[in-house]
Amino acid sequence: MNKKNKIYFPLLLRSVLKLTHLDLSGCSELGDLSYLTELPHLVSLILYNVDNIMETLKAICELRGLKHLDISQSSEKLRTFHQENQILAKIISSLPNLESLDISGTNLAGRGVAESNVGLNRTGLSDIPGLSARVDRPLEFLGLYGTLHGACRRHDIPAKLIAGDANEVQILTAAAAYIERADLLQRVLNDLYHLFRYETCQNQCRALSVVLDAMERHLSEKHIQISGSATLFYIVKNTDKTSLGGRIKRTIITTLLNGMNAHKEDDTMMRNGCLTLCQFEIPHDVLFEYERLVLMLLHVVSEMEQEGFVQRIGIYLLNSLACQVEGSQKQLLGDLGAIQRMLSLIEDRLERKVCDDVLEVAWSTMWNVTDETAINCERFLDGRGMDLFLGCLDLFLEKEELMRNMMGLLGNVAEVKQLRPRLMTYRYIRVFTELVDSISDGIEVSYNAAGVLSHMASDGVEAWTIEAPEREKVLNRMVLAMERWSLDTERNINYRSFEPILQLAKVRHTPECQHWAIWALTNLTRVYPDKYCQLVEAEGGLQILEEVLHDDAPYPRIKELASMVLNQCRQYREHGHLELQFDG
Repeated sequence: MNKKNKIYFPLLLRSVLKLTHLDLSGCSELGDLSYLTELPHLVSLILYNVDNIMETLKAICELRGLKHLDISQSSEKLRTFHQENQILAKIISSLPNLESLDISGTNLAGRGVAESNVGLNRTGLSDIPGLSARVDRPLEFLGLYGTLHGACRRHDIPAKLIAGDANEVQILTAAAAYIERADLLQRVLNDLYHLFRYETCQNQCRALSVVLDAMERHLSEKHIQISGSATLFYIVKNTDKTSLGGRIKRTIITTLLNGMNAHKEDDTMMRNGCLTLCQFEIPHDVLFEYERLVLMLLHVVSEMEQEGFVQRIGIYLLNSLACQVEGSQKQLLGDLGAIQRMLSLIEDRLERKVCDDVLEVAWSTMWNVTDETAINCERFLDGRGMDLFLGCLDLFLEKEELMRNMMGLLGNVAEVKQLRPRLMTYRYIRVFTELVDSISDGIEVSYNAAGVLSHMASDGVEAWTIEAPEREKVLNRMVLAMERWSLDTERNINYRSFEPILQLAKVRHTPECQHWAIWALTNLTRVYPDKYCQLVEAEGGLQILEEVLHDDAPYPRIKELASMVLNQCRQYREHGHLELQFDG
């Protein structure tokens, strides 16, 4: 240490003689600290990770007004003292006003053998020999985290509050004490994670507060974010969700997203974040961070390892975000690139001839985001979606869930009048007509194929611009298929609105369109009356069906089905349930 450095701290401190708190953590070339004896009001001295503590002990022991002393270490090079018991006893006897002492990471707690001839003015025995003089006057706080020979696990320790890793209280105390020390805090959070994973934490509220504080303060520290998010997973998973107030939920979700955004290339961080988010009610709990979460998940499904666990859980979350949300959120998903990302995933699987859950959920996600959202339907067509549909059809025709998801999506596209001309090609209509006879996934594929064709036919004869397949033959094939479907079939479909179906129920010029629409209403109000009877009434369906009954154009089966819907809605309205029925 040169002469200039020797006089720096003495000169600096000479101008603040009333100083009460001094933190010299990590400083080097401090000399013997004798200049601190000129600070008569000093009550707190922190020398965390300061080297050559042995040189400073004489001066430290002269600071008799000290109430808090921290000589803890995180470096293995600095942690060992010779004659450790005598040194600690000397510090204790010299500082009578000491209330808080931190010797974490050192060997100053000795080997754990209770001794009676170590300290000065002993009044009893302690498993930390150097603290024998404080047996009858315990310290308010004692830092023992990472001390040699497992000091924090000993029994007779003269301190009211201990920072260590022996139990939950010590770990939480350590986390609070070292909240600003990233290197130590990372280790403490690892201990807390293991506590939650393998044992039971009694004070989850305090643990949650500590973890959130740590993650918020140390956003750039990847390992703190990883340990913190892993602990959050177990806290949220094991907590009754009703006991988590809205503000706490929002804080957890925002903290997770902050960490994920800061370390988005780290597989473990992405996994922890996605798994924790899965513990919430999606999409309800995350709507306040909807756009940021969507962007994060689009990154996950696009950039993380293909077919990896993180990508799979990311796309499941993304699909959940697209389900049961308003049209504005569905459009936002499209605006942020969800359709293009899903199409890219599908194209990748087709090139590799792989049908996995990512492929199936990619189609499901597009099915959800195109629901009553014309702009997203157009994006699907513009992105060569129909080519990918045909490719999947050629390779994976036997995959029932995939087929259902694809046909559900195409049903949404066909509902958009201005897009229907783009589907009016020989190749597409031939495929839809063949799928009308499909028995894949019960009736779902056949039902959706007939729905697509019903919408195509609803535009009238003049809109059927292809010579083959012939319109009348396609319609006849639809009717034959519908007559094979059971009205009691349970469905794997969710309607938020019947508006497109009710529009088809009014297509007088093509009764086959009415047949499909009213069959759908009959089935849904019959199998799920609690959900769909009220929806039919709310959207004016009863009046439309009454008009069908009194119209000459529909053939008898259509009127029979319309009468069944009206009867089912009446029964539900009057009795709250349906009487036993048989398929007609």
